[in-house]
Amino acid sequence: MNIAKDCVVSLRYELFDAAGELLEKVDEPVSYLHGGYDGIFPLVEEALHGKPVGERCIVTMQPDDAFGEYDHALVETELRSSFPKDVEVGMQFEGGPEGQDDEDFILYTVVEVTDDEVTVDGNHPLAGKALTFDCTITGVRPASAEELAHGHVHDEHGHHH
Repeated sequence: MNIAKDCVVSLRYELFDAAGELLEKVDEPVSYLHGGYDGIFPLVEEALHGKPVGERCIVTMQPDDAFGEYDHALVETELRSSFPKDVEVGMQFEGGPEGQDDEDFILYTVVEVTDDEVTVDGNHPLAGKALTFDCTITGVRPASAEELAHGHVHDEHGHHH
């Protein structure tokens, strides 16, 4: 079976930056629902369409095709008193402009802590970077009616992936 709309695709992948440095590698296959369900980068999904199990696919993406351009407006410095006493670099907090809906919150990562201030960054860690997605297709199957209705893959026990 070749990859087509409304099928579940499983693949192993490696993600590299523009210098060829390995950023992420999965050993166990990951699965997504193919056909515009936002389970994978659209450019990668387009490149995979029509390919069979066992095929390798390499896609180089510019920032707009991956995690977007780096947005300096998403870096904010707040008073340290607004954070827990044990705040440290790497911690993450959800937040957003006042009056914004909860589903529009941004995940901020603490990037600097001083005695008086905490700097947080709402950009994805890979924002602004060109990336290469190198994958091998390990499985293709028709999606179940439940997966299609929910818009995502379920495991063999019916749970969300």
